[in-house]
Amino acid sequence: MLRTIVLLLGLYWGTSAMAENTQIIEQHVPQAQLVGEARLKVLFWNVYDAKLYAGEGVWSSDTPFALSLKYLRNLDGADIAKRSIDEIRQQGFDDEDAMTRWYGTLVKIIPDVSDTSTIIGIQNAARGTILYHNNQLIGEVADPLFSQWFFNIWLGEKTSEPKIRRKLIGG
Repeated sequence: MLRTIVLLLGLYWGTSAMAENTQIIEQHVPQAQLVGEARLKVLFWNVYDAKLYAGEGVWSSDTPFALSLKYLRNLDGADIAKRSIDEIRQQGFDDEDAMTRWYGTLVKIIPDVSDTSTIIGIQNAARGTILYHNNQLIGEVADPLFSQWFFNIWLGEKTSEPKIRRKLIGG
């Protein structure tokens, strides 16, 4: 009986969180629909499940979209910020001053995550970035160049994870 109650509560909370995520995404992405999803695994560790949403389910880097990362392990926010900048650098961006500014912004915004955390990154109509952690706004970056390179970590042609990109963009 106790197991049944725990299971039902888990389903309720999971459904409630999913509904809140959908509301946040729909607030910023008109006619949002799932484009694709993928899981990042590093060696034998599951890191996160990613889902990409775009208007009518068709992604374009020039229109609003949302990328949801449901973490499957505990990670330090500063490590996530550093890894993000490393990924941007590996794609060929070489403006070290911009990357220093972006790292300073990310390290302030991105919290430590656990296996119950979800971070949603949204590219808005102005091509700025809005970030949510567990349905709470954590920061905004108005710089379209940041948005382009940040989301290229997952969606750019030079991503370090091309299989994940293909699954996310539906290719």
